Amino acid sequence: MILKTEIVKQIRGYFNLNIYETKVWLALLSKGIASAGEIAELSGVPRSRTYDVLESLEKEGFAIVKLGKPVKYIAVKPTSVIEKLKMNALKRADENIKMLANLKETKEYVELEDLYKTGIEPVKHTNLSGAIKGKPNILNHLRELIEGAEKEVVICTSVSELNEKSRVFSSLFSTLQKRKINTKIALSGDEQEIKRINNKFKINAQKLEINSQFFIADREQILFMLSQPNNAKDEEEVGVWINSPFFVNSLAYLFEQAWKK
Repeated sequence: MILKTEIVKQIRGYFNLNIYETKVWLALLSKGIASAGEIAELSGVPRSRTYDVLESLEKEGFAIVKLGKPVKYIAVKPTSVIEKLKMNALKRADENIKMLANLKETKEYVELEDLYKTGIEPVKHTNLSGAIKGKPNILNHLRELIEGAEKEVVICTSVSELNEKSRVFSSLFSTLQKRKINTKIALSGDEQEIKRINNKFKINAQKLEINSQFFIADREQILFMLSQPNNAKDEEEVGVWINSPFFVNSLAYLFEQAWKK
């Protein structure tokens, strides 16, 4: 069985297998049921390694040992393998979330906070700025920025961007409404779509054709995008965060002029 190198590479990456595991699994899939010797011949994997690889695939749910002798292996349907991997990924994610949630209760976390607050030169959150790279990091900072606001939040983005991140914005809108934070939302895009969004999220967004995306909290902090997010890959997105009341208040004033018009 001749396998294209690119296919082997892609399957290996998708299923987090090593090169031998990938070749053995693909060979087993092509046969349905086969012995270790048959798999070794088909896959090109040394026979001495094929037994170990098949045992590993069995443990991971890619194969089943057929009862009887000689020992043969049955290929598990790819859809079943994917479902099992999804369940395993969710389980690991739940475990990691629980671990992170409990981290704040540990003495190590207390020491981290003390180190940050009382280090050689404590960080003062005034007149700070920084570049935030990658969509996940930008979204995390956006949540922190908006959820930390005490009086006012300004959101300026596009209809398409809000729809793409609807789960994130839904949570943020709910938080702002519960805390009764004065919120101004400006959206660029189709007017009918803006009406649908207002009904969906129970907000009062206004159509404002500003070709930019930024978020202001309490006229003290701003997070703005350097490019249109739809034009960049997730890891290439870059946001700039500035904590400077003087600078941010000036931008908020300019926004107010456009908002009034």
